[in-house]
Amino acid sequence: MTTAWSGLALGAIYAAVALGYNIVFIASGRFNFAQAQFGMLGTFGAYMGISQAGLPWPVTLAAVAVGGLLLGAAEEFVAVRPFRNSSSSTQLLATVAVGVVMVGAASLIWGTEPLQVRFGGNESIEILGGLVSPIEIVLIATSVVLTLGLWVLSVRTSWGLAAVAAAEDMDAAKLRGINVSRLSAGSFALAAAIGMVAGALMAPKTLASFSIGNVLAVKGFLAMAIGGFGSLPGGLLGGLAVGLIEATAGRWLGSSAAQMVLLAALLVVLLVLPGGLFRNRTVRTV
Repeated sequence: MTTAWSGLALGAIYAAVALGYNIVFIASGRFNFAQAQFGMLGTFGAYMGISQAGLPWPVTLAAVAVGGLLLGAAEEFVAVRPFRNSSSSTQLLATVAVGVVMVGAASLIWGTEPLQVRFGGNESIEILGGLVSPIEIVLIATSVVLTLGLWVLSVRTSWGLAAVAAAEDMDAAKLRGINVSRLSAGSFALAAAIGMVAGALMAPKTLASFSIGNVLAVKGFLAMAIGGFGSLPGGLLGGLAVGLIEATAGRWLGSSAAQMVLLAALLVVLLVLPGGLFRNRTVRTV
């Protein structure tokens, strides 16, 4: 059960990345390749706030969230909005470029060596026959609460319905009075804030490293593909599934074999359900 708890905690991290991917995808129909790098920046935000400035965790998380909102909005304004009428490949390359800049800046500012972030109460406790640390419980709970909250927001509020409408048909959404530019900026800002907060929470478990974003990008994409593109609950369950598979396979087969098992699981899911476990079905009148 200890392995399961560790896998769920890893999965919660991947689910947070998938959640950010899906927020942008739902609101704008775009895929933000820089999303995982906000998680990387969040780890350094936790390092600066906790290890260097000695700030309490709530203050650090609030500062990291605000930083994420600003950086996400800046990314949309600089790298997305100017290419709105360009091809999808150009838009993707622009977000890739943002991610590369973020990684390069992080390595220059904080160096290439992983940095440790302290978390009070690191003693593991026993739950359901397995050992789990407090930070792992926080990670799992945060991912579940965020996913449920954002899912309710997307299906029960005017903002969520407007996001879905804009992604479906941007021109029609404009004609209905939806401010597409503001909606796009808001989705990038919200996704970045969630990514940075998740990164800050995972820092005691993964350390703060400029290269962690590359791992998160791959695993978050796997979670999104397994769960279903555009599905918030699917991203959560996909992330938890990826974490459990990785931890279990790594425990019994080794870390290198775990990656092969993950890819095999992805292929099986996509062969059976090409759209993922929670693929969105759209009914059209023809």
